[in-house]
Amino acid sequence: MSSPAATLTDAVQQRTGELLALSHDIHAAPELAFAEHCSAARVADLMAAEGFDVERGVGGLDTAFTASYGSGALVVGLCAEYDALPEIGHACGHNIIAASSTGAALALREVADRLGITVKLIGTPAEESGGGKVLLLERGVFDDVAMAMMVHPAPEETCASPSLAIVDVEVRYTGKAAHAASAPHKGRNAADALTVAQVAVGLLRQHLEPKQMLHGIVTRGGAAPNIVPSDTAASYYLRAADGESLRQLETRVLRCFEAGAVATGCSHEVTQLSPTYSELEPDAWLAASYRAAVTGLGRSPQSPEQERERPPGSTDMGNVTQALPAIHPTIAIDCGDAVNHQPEFAAACVTPSADRAVCDGALALALTAAAAATDDAQRDRLIGGVSRRREAAAGGVT
Repeated sequence: MSSPAATLTDAVQQRTGELLALSHDIHAAPELAFAEHCSAARVADLMAAEGFDVERGVGGLDTAFTASYGSGALVVGLCAEYDALPEIGHACGHNIIAASSTGAALALREVADRLGITVKLIGTPAEESGGGKVLLLERGVFDDVAMAMMVHPAPEETCASPSLAIVDVEVRYTGKAAHAASAPHKGRNAADALTVAQVAVGLLRQHLEPKQMLHGIVTRGGAAPNIVPSDTAASYYLRAADGESLRQLETRVLRCFEAGAVATGCSHEVTQLSPTYSELEPDAWLAASYRAAVTGLGRSPQSPEQERERPPGSTDMGNVTQALPAIHPTIAIDCGDAVNHQPEFAAACVTPSADRAVCDGALALALTAAAAATDDAQRDRLIGGVSRRREAAAGGVT
């Protein structure tokens, strides 16, 4: 009988055509958060045809699903993202994420009984905006998962780089419309309120703590130049190194928003648009195991020191890492000078380099799961973590 590593390698190689077709199909038909109906169905249908037990609409989300195989005590969760960005499609490469996690699940099926694992592919919508994983966590979809993994395309290769906590908010100002030339004194200018807030936010940037940042766009600025705007809105992302720093930043930004209302006599309302994303805390052992796997495939990940200096983004996978052992490595693709969230990066996500990332990512994730399943100490740690979480949820641990 061949080793688990050899079986996994053969399985990914045999599935290469299907995995690349999946990646390209998702890339060709980008869908936004919570509207990924075709992409989710494409992955779920494939898993059902492969004999996985598929449950659609999990956690009350139409475009979420689980596909499970096996009955082992160690439940390996693989997260498949597939949402795209407005206007620029798969400029974050979620087509690669979906295909690599799918490939890892299909490969692990071949050794599930031998390794005593249950493979659980989790279709997680709305990473770019909406917090699909946060909602699925809250609704119990990860309750039985002992370890969770995914791999994200990027210009560079990392195994345990951090990410920032983030919250996205909308501020809306309500004033009073008037003729901008004949009776401006009868109006209350909501666009001015937004301008004051933007100036305040801009001045605040000088005094932000390390790793705090914020950025926003105006989503409504007025109806016509000759009407004093009565309704304006902006959307802002606030980021910080951790939850406490994020709360402090939010307090300061809310005061900037309030200043706009006070200065112009408008009213204002602030709404949180998505669940708060926690900072990413990769599991050290799983990250080291992934590093060994991906290095063995001929890749050259950054050193831990380089990873710590890498400019971070944010992800709802951070919430998963806060709840259970999990990793969110990045896998490099050839994208020239482009970075994530640029049209040029979207184009790079269906190149031969991206195709290699699909297969290498799938195999590296599968090898990491196999390493955990065959290490007695880690297996016990991971399975024990599920029991401890259940006890805590039941009130058995304070």
